Amino acid sequence: MIRTEGLTKKFGSTVAVDNLNMEVHPGEFFSFLGPNGAGKTTTIKLVTGLLIPTEGRAFIDGKDVQLDPVGAKQVVGYIPDRSFLYEKLTGREFLEFVGGLYEMDGRRLERKADELMELFGVLDVADLLIEEYSHGMKQKLSFSAAFLHDPKVIIVDEPWVGLDPKSIRFLKNYLKEKVRDGLSVFMSTHTLSIAEEVSDRVGIINGGHLIAEGTVDEIMALKKSRNFEDMFLQLTA
Repeated sequence: MIRTEGLTKKFGSTVAVDNLNMEVHPGEFFSFLGPNGAGKTTTIKLVTGLLIPTEGRAFIDGKDVQLDPVGAKQVVGYIPDRSFLYEKLTGREFLEFVGGLYEMDGRRLERKADELMELFGVLDVADLLIEEYSHGMKQKLSFSAAFLHDPKVIIVDEPWVGLDPKSIRFLKNYLKEKVRDGLSVFMSTHTLSIAEEVSDRVGIINGGHLIAEGTVDEIMALKKSRNFEDMFLQLTA
């Protein structure tokens, strides 16, 4: 569902992502881990088409992100680490705007928007300006927008920031349920305990290089470790 081939991004003399070859399968929960500055967010921006690679290619659902950006983005829901929302719109108006970008039918859009806002707990503030929302409420609205068009892939960068424990548990269960239904989830996070709990496979990046990829058990076996956090720290030391 997501595939990269020799994906590379340079900023001057700095190589942020170096010859990244990676694949996320349909119906898979894939966690992308690494220390600060490892290249996680740059990789996400390359895969979503927000950055142009220096070399290599990225594909989503078989579509080249650079050659067919509209086709690739039609099947993706993206939640960045910091929500980019139009704060002078209400939550409902923002979802109407997003639905319009995907050319959703008006009745379906209205029904789906209400359904998702209720699901994520922001329906009661749907007609307030987004500038009045807390960070957690903005994050929930971002999730509502990402699922609005029934994407095949969800790409999410640090989804737990600003969410309370109840919301985190709901979101974990919801994502796992959608994965069972065939959704692919590509998640970047520093929360190792959640990654260990929910992931079918993980990839670990450090210094722009993918240094490990596989199931949690497979990667822990590399360092003969019984503790996921210890394994991660050893690999990225």
